Amino acid sequence: MNATALDQIQLNFSPAALGALNVIIAIILFGVALDLRVADFRAVLRRPQGLAVGLCCQFLLLPSLAWLCIIVLQPSASIALGLLLLAACPGGNGSNFLTAMAQGNAALSVSLSGLSTLASIVMTPVNFMFWAGHYAPAESLLRELSLTPSDIVLTVMLILVIPTLCGMGVTARFPAVAARIKQPMRRLSMIFLGLFIVAALFGNWRAFLGHVGVAFWIVAIVNALGLACGYALTKLAGLSEADRRAVSFETGIQNSGFGLIICFNHFAGLGGMAMIVAWWGVWHLISGWSLATFWRRRGLRPRSS
Repeated sequence: MNATALDQIQLNFSPAALGALNVIIAIILFGVALDLRVADFRAVLRRPQGLAVGLCCQFLLLPSLAWLCIIVLQPSASIALGLLLLAACPGGNGSNFLTAMAQGNAALSVSLSGLSTLASIVMTPVNFMFWAGHYAPAESLLRELSLTPSDIVLTVMLILVIPTLCGMGVTARFPAVAARIKQPMRRLSMIFLGLFIVAALFGNWRAFLGHVGVAFWIVAIVNALGLACGYALTKLAGLSEADRRAVSFETGIQNSGFGLIICFNHFAGLGGMAMIVAWWGVWHLISGWSLATFWRRRGLRPRSS
């Protein structure tokens, strides 16, 4: 693979398509927040160990794992940026569904998703710029693009934080309405996001086919490490099996839709970066569904295991 050529590829998206993606992600986050109540946070805070370990896995463990893989594999700058961007994003809302499917702690999962989304206004730009600055090819590309943390902060505010706060507000003020609309809204928004990612891949099919092998393996490795290490760290911390499963999914399932927004809004659809983010959006659902199915069939084991 010609790394320089890959870094120069620009994927094609119209302004209307980008606007649609922004709206889809905002609706998804609004729908997720309809499950968030202040009382849920209070309940989790009474036993804060799971929350603390989960946030550490999300914002410290996964970015460091992604960076270590980059140092070992030495991918092109745009692929490295895509991987680091994903690792810096908050958890994806698919983690909540997968946790429930796997008989994990759904309350912990929802609380982690909500808190990581709110924390991402600081942690996403800080993590992304920090780790990218420790890989020379990625750092050089960032300098060429003149990207600053404040650019990402504004996007986080508009697409993640505001919809999340609005969803929590609707739940607090109109609980009956929230209960009625949350499932249809969540399903429709996930369908639209899936269709968008498929359309993105088909619209740039030649570029994707030329480099899919690299994207597949690096995404599969980092995703597997995130799921496995998230579980292992919670086991070392002495958390219950249900908590381990919740944190595992929160670590391995990332908000790839938000990653695409940053990629196209601030990096003009940089080839390797966009391919990594888009493929993660497909792969983490495949790996997550497979793991959730395995755990569901296995059932919950005693805490002492």
